[in-house]
Amino acid sequence: MPERHHEPGRAVAGTGMGGGMDLGVDEAETLERTPGGPRGAGPRQKPRSLWSDAWRDLRRNPVFIVSALIILFLILISLWPSLIAPGSPLTCDLAKAQEGSQPGHPFGFDGQGCDVYTRTVYGARTSVAVGVLATLGVAVLGSVLGALAGFFGGGWDSVLSRVTDVFFAIPVVLGGLVLLSVTTSNTVWPVIGFIVLLGWPQLSRIARGSVITAQQNDYVQAARALGASNSRLVLRHIAPNAIAPVIVVATIALGTYISLEATLSYLGVGLKPPSVSWGIDISAASPYVRNAPHALLWPSGALAITVLAFIMLGDAVRDALDPKLR
Repeated sequence: MPERHHEPGRAVAGTGMGGGMDLGVDEAETLERTPGGPRGAGPRQKPRSLWSDAWRDLRRNPVFIVSALIILFLILISLWPSLIAPGSPLTCDLAKAQEGSQPGHPFGFDGQGCDVYTRTVYGARTSVAVGVLATLGVAVLGSVLGALAGFFGGGWDSVLSRVTDVFFAIPVVLGGLVLLSVTTSNTVWPVIGFIVLLGWPQLSRIARGSVITAQQNDYVQAARALGASNSRLVLRHIAPNAIAPVIVVATIALGTYISLEATLSYLGVGLKPPSVSWGIDISAASPYVRNAPHALLWPSGALAITVLAFIMLGDAVRDALDPKLR
């Protein structure tokens, strides 16, 4: 067999068929490192999950960034309102009733002589607390009941479906007028309990449909064939893949619950004075809208911005978690 003479800077790479291929040293090293090369040895990227892809899309979405900044600001002033409003929302001076903007009082005064700016800032605490706590209660109760109905089916599913039909038939505002009119508490808990009572059927339907869809996947059937228990199937395989629609609907519903609290407080059956709420301030300022429109516009604007921010956040999360919208 003739002897081969190799030039400096050249290398021989095996072809996998008993022969050789004369390559440059750099070309040979590149071929050895390439995943599709003869040896097939190369670094492999770890596949991204749905949540990592969603977070990557959210960081690039200006709607999510703007709404998240607004919500973060609302949370901060809800926890520490004295940072930007050093006064007390209950301190009023009838001599300044319905007066406009003054130094130290940029939003003016309402019909009772209370500082509109301070009451608007402190009203965020009530709205955010009601929205977040009510959403958590609705999400937990609705998700658990819906997941159980979707997973086990049968009689449990039938009973839950009929119960949800009954709750869907109850008008929300009318139900609030009836149920909350008999309460005497000035705290947020009766309002939160009412929202959870009438809000869980929607999340229950969403969770039920997601669980039914998820348990039909091949990986769930494989885990069931391998002897996985029901709790393991639900917690490890079904819930992580069925929770995305629930998160989207709950995020959008949070803004709706804030608006519902303001509506009930405006009608006089939600929070009551001396509690501070945007709904209470809007109701108190309505008779004086011609003489002091500022007392109505500022709490109404704060309520509208808050609800819009949570709805925008929910839309951004939906776009990021729904593969069909990619």
